[in-house]
Amino acid sequence: MSSSSDQPLVQRVLAVSAASAARASLVIRQVMSSGQLGIVEKGKNDLQTAADRGAQRIIIGNLRLAFPGLTVIGEEDEDPNAEPLRPDELVQPDAWVLAKDCPAALRDVPVGDVTVWVDPLDGTSEFAANLLDHVTVLIGIAVGSRAVAGVICQPYYNYQTLSPDQMGRLIWSLEGLGVFGLSETEIANNPPGNIIATTRSHSNQIVNDAVTACEPTEVLRVGGSGHKVLLLIERRAHAYVFASPGCKKWDTCAPEAVLRALGGCLTDILGNELPYDASATHPNKQGVLATLRKEDHARFAAKIPENVRKAMS
Repeated sequence: MSSSSDQPLVQRVLAVSAASAARASLVIRQVMSSGQLGIVEKGKNDLQTAADRGAQRIIIGNLRLAFPGLTVIGEEDEDPNAEPLRPDELVQPDAWVLAKDCPAALRDVPVGDVTVWVDPLDGTSEFAANLLDHVTVLIGIAVGSRAVAGVICQPYYNYQTLSPDQMGRLIWSLEGLGVFGLSETEIANNPPGNIIATTRSHSNQIVNDAVTACEPTEVLRVGGSGHKVLLLIERRAHAYVFASPGCKKWDTCAPEAVLRALGGCLTDILGNELPYDASATHPNKQGVLATLRKEDHARFAAKIPENVRKAMS
């Protein structure tokens, strides 16, 4: 596999991540088509399927082959007995990513400063329930503690209208460069009212109190962090509010990178930035608050009630 070694490391990692996410999406669709989901319960409301396992094997396998020494943290436990990637599972770095000029601030980053967070199938419960538009593949790239690049791949984008060889969408971002894979026709006008996106399956009283305090005119209870952030990006929701420790770094690193490249903001529910270095704890213990506009983020953060703040502190 060519690593296009004349390009900056962060850009090459992003290029392999984008290509791996697209290849992993094919695995996800193949598992669903087979009808053999291989569901395993990891915990309460926490499923794993053959698609999760197969997609992570593709992503982490390609990243490790291309970048020895790179820190890659995936949601699923790695199988020490996993078979090596077959030739048809190896990817070439995404030419679309490599064709861009890497911002100067990211050109000389050493491999020891980079951490990649992988959610091979965000929205597993929704995948198992056939809510396919909730499903994303997420690969976030951090330099130090900061999310600087992200890949959000939707295996089933437009699945109800497109043939299997046409469906899907790949969105990627790089700090200082922008977001790619979105067209103006795919982004709606700002919706009226005050629409809040929150969890579909991990609700409790504190989660509901935070949502209610934001005075929603409509609540979208949907699965997947990637899907919720896409609702913000597509202007179908005004805020993503989740006052619970149920979210992990691999759920938020890529969405945060993409959202911030558009001028948005993603923090914990208390307004603190989330760290993404290799030593960061995996759970986002203080939840998630995200908006497409920074000024909206401050407004929603001010609405979080004291009982929620105490519960999440």
